[in-house]
Order: sequence, then C-alpha cells, then structure tokens
Amino acid sequence: MTLTKPTVPTFTTLTCSLVDYVARITLNRPDKANAMNAVMWQEIRQAMRWVDSTAEARVAIIDGAGANFCAGIDLGMMMSLGKQIEDPCDARTRENLRIVILDLQDTLTSIERCRKPVLAAIHGACIGGAIDLVSCCDMRYASKDAVFSIKEVDIGMTADVGTLQRLPKIISPAVVRELAYTAKSIDAVEAERVGLVNRVYASTEVLQKAVLEIAASIAAKSPLAIRGTKEMLNYARDHSVADGLNYIASWNAGLLMSADLQEAMMANMDKRSPEFRD
Repeated sequence: MTLTKPTVPTFTTLTCSLVDYVARITLNRPDKANAMNAVMWQEIRQAMRWVDSTAEARVAIIDGAGANFCAGIDLGMMMSLGKQIEDPCDARTRENLRIVILDLQDTLTSIERCRKPVLAAIHGACIGGAIDLVSCCDMRYASKDAVFSIKEVDIGMTADVGTLQRLPKIISPAVVRELAYTAKSIDAVEAERVGLVNRVYASTEVLQKAVLEIAASIAAKSPLAIRGTKEMLNYARDHSVADGLNYIASWNAGLLMSADLQEAMMANMDKRSPEFRD
C-alpha cells in the first residue's frame, strides 16, 4: 500500500513545511520585518487549521524569515482600517471595528486552539503584535539577538489581541505592567530571566537546531497523550484546581485505555522506542 503524503499549503505571506512529524510555519515578509498585514493575519489562522487537522503534524514551530521574527502589526493595515469599517451610522462603524478586533483575536487564538504543541523560535525583533502571537504559543525560545517590546502605547493604543490577557499568566503581572506601560525593550537574557522565553541560544542557527530537536522529542511521544496534555494545561490555566481535576478524570475515563498506552508499555518492557499512530 502506498501512503499518500499530506498536502502542505502554499501561502503568500508564510512558508510551510512538514518533515518527520514537525510542521514549520515561517512568517515570510522579510523586507517588512515580517510585519503582519491583513493577508498574513488570515493565513496564520489557515496554517494553524492545517496543523490541527493534519494527523502527520504532531508539533509545530513558528519562526520568521530574514533578520527579524516579527515587527508586529503592519502600520499600513492600521491606517486602512478607517475605510474598512466606515458606515454612515456611527454605532455601526464602531460595531464593525469590534468585529475586526475579534477576528484578529481569533487568528491568534487559533494557535492556542490547535491541539498540537506550538513552539516559537524568536530572533531579532519581536514587537507589538508579535508578543500577542508568541504569548499564544506553548513554549518560546530565543536567540541572543532577540528584542521584545509591548509597543502599543507608543502608537497611542491599548494592546487588544491577547498580550494583556495572556502574558500575566506567563510572567509576573508586575513585569507585564512595567513593559506595557513603558513600552521599553528587553533583550533575550532579560526575557529568559523573567520567564518570557524558556531558553536563549547563541545564534539564530543554534536556536533553529535546538528548537527542532525539542520539537522532534515531542513528536516521538504519543500524539494522543500530547494532545490531551495541551488540552489539560490550557484548561487548568483558566479554571480552578477542582475543575481541572474533574475534567482530567472525565477525559481519561474516555481516552486513557488507548493503543498508545499499550504500545508505550510494551516498548518499555522490550527496551525499544515506541511507535505510535498519527
């Protein structure tokens, strides 16, 4: 029987690949520091749906082409919002803006919603909307040249697509307040110290190699167990301990007795590496 290779989507602002169960999504507007224009916002959500629905994709990496990870939202997109939302009725204009904001929020939530772990490999600038993006990822890794900034107050707005909601659950709320109120930049070493990134690497090349190795180690585990673990961690973040314990009891009542469990136990007894279905 010939196995059909999964289709890898083609985008205009992203490049995607799938090798050895690891999907890679690369922000690909290097001449614009990978600033997120209207097309990229939509394509990120489509890419995350692809990762979620493709069984062979067990884990994903998001990185950026060129000298920077991402400079945040494209200012040209911001400037064009007025025409996009305008209506003779002021209330309808405001309603249209709310719909746009909710749609942008949903794009980044698609990273969190994806059942597979998503790792961010960050180099160069990670500014504004890029902080919103990496806050949705399961883990964040950086090269030594990475710079982070919650920049929205410097353009006269309040960050509105996830940073202020997610980041206080990743790092100290007091640190988030300092970064958000001042728009100050922090380097990779400081980002690691406050817990924004898991680890810092000497160069982009070393970063890419290390993150791929981490992703490969995740891809070697039971896909069912990994998907359940992400579900539980996200649920526990937003619920009480009692609610989380009740949810995992119900989850494992349905999914614990799996072929993956049997394979892992047999592989351990046979002193071999387990092999799991997608």
